[in-house]
Amino acid sequence: MAALADIVEPTLAGLGFELVEMQLSNHGQLLRIFIDRPQGGGGINVEDCASVSRHLMHLFAVEGVEYDRLEVSSPGLDRPLRKAQDFARFAGHKADVRLRVPDADGRKRFSGILRGAKDGLAVLEVDGRQMALELDAIQRARLAPDLPQRNLHKRR
Repeated sequence: MAALADIVEPTLAGLGFELVEMQLSNHGQLLRIFIDRPQGGGGINVEDCASVSRHLMHLFAVEGVEYDRLEVSSPGLDRPLRKAQDFARFAGHKADVRLRVPDADGRKRFSGILRGAKDGLAVLEVDGRQMALELDAIQRARLAPDLPQRNLHKRR
């Protein structure tokens, strides 16, 4: 997968996008690629996905990458955070983080406000306390969108 990322990332950068995540499913036959604009440049639309898909199909034909189906889409509101730049870019946003192994207090899951990243650490404010989590120790991190709650039981 790293070798595939090595050819996809520069292609996306040349098109004005960044690679957020790649997934192989169904024994490598379905290739999902999630893209975004660097530094929050307005989001991803259907035309962006179609354009990137066309470019990648040509690239994969040249590079001999085998797949049956290619899906290109936005990372969604609960965007994964993978690189230090992601944690810095989304500082001030709410995120859910899960560690590979529990911390000194026995916790693996954290929910709080991102405060950035520095020197291999992601800084998360949890319950008013700043926590520095090693990026290498993070199993999964995603933005936690703050969506308004709708009262489905409310009568008009």
